Amino acid sequence: MLSQPDQAGFLPLDHMHVLVARLMQLGYQCLGPAVENGAIVMRELDAPDGLPRGLQAEQAPGRYRLTQDPHNRYFAWANGPQAIKPQTFAAKETLWRVERDAAGAQQFAAVKPVVPAQAIIGVRACDLAALALQDAHFLREGRRDRHYAERREQLFLVAVQCAEPAPTCFCASTGDGPTPTAGYDLALAELADGFVAVSGSKKGEAVLDALKLAPATSQQIEAARRQGVSAAASQTRSLPGRTLRDVLMKRLEHPRWDEVAARCLACGNCTAVCPTCFCHAELDEPALDGASSEHARMWDSCFGESHGHLHGFNVRPDIRSRYRQWLTHKLATWHDQFGRSGCVGCGRCIAWCPVGIDLTEEVAALTASEVKP
Repeated sequence: MLSQPDQAGFLPLDHMHVLVARLMQLGYQCLGPAVENGAIVMRELDAPDGLPRGLQAEQAPGRYRLTQDPHNRYFAWANGPQAIKPQTFAAKETLWRVERDAAGAQQFAAVKPVVPAQAIIGVRACDLAALALQDAHFLREGRRDRHYAERREQLFLVAVQCAEPAPTCFCASTGDGPTPTAGYDLALAELADGFVAVSGSKKGEAVLDALKLAPATSQQIEAARRQGVSAAASQTRSLPGRTLRDVLMKRLEHPRWDEVAARCLACGNCTAVCPTCFCHAELDEPALDGASSEHARMWDSCFGESHGHLHGFNVRPDIRSRYRQWLTHKLATWHDQFGRSGCVGCGRCIAWCPVGIDLTEEVAALTASEVKP
């Protein structure tokens, strides 16, 4: 984010509300961190000064607890259970509707989503990488998803450098963080007295110009750079490589699959919080009077039993095969589809697994040695 230091501005800490106010003046519905059900989530800000300060999150396998930041910063938390995905790939939405007309004939009509212009403040580098993968899936040439595309085009993304990675984070090993490098409209690095700010798009550049910020000093830019380097070095978890396709596909009968299956509840928490998972199911919801019906799609999980049903039988009848499908698709066959791993190192699947299954631990066990015949 700091590759062009001559274009970096400095936003004083007590002027954060000025940025939010500008986005609101431009007509954006501003989303920022909020506390809900004991977690940090993105919710609409009621006022320009509505961003909370002093939040942190203690994370470990199967554990997420809010704590207080002694330095009272805006963005000292690593991530919450969700980020950008709910704003582009809705958890549930109607795709089309059918109704009977006066003559009893069926009339089909597409349902156009109501899409507000949204500015998301506090986006992490791992989630920008995940968004790029969602774009690759939903905006494919010839298979462009209209609902996703309309939401995506309305986003203004304010990224922040992740200065306090959680112990569950491993984005440095996947190459996706902790400092944003692409995919944002604005990027901020929070220092003790303010933010080093750079633009990443024409929209972001226009916002920065309107704020008339003083140029960031070389000392401030260097402090932001060192902060990113330190954050990356502080991560204790990692994947053993960025291209694990061949090694994992050779280990489809490894005994570790049985061990992890004995612990896994197949609850789907990992896929629900994963910023790159895009599995969904489609269903029809008829009205009680039989005069109309809506065809909807909703998030689904490869850990669900119904997800593996195919022509009268189940291709993944047990937890072992479902966990293996999830991990090998995410880290192996995703390369065939998108040219990279589907994991961005956010660590959400570790923190939000009720039994504390650690993806990095499982991969280390699977890749430690060859399977013996």
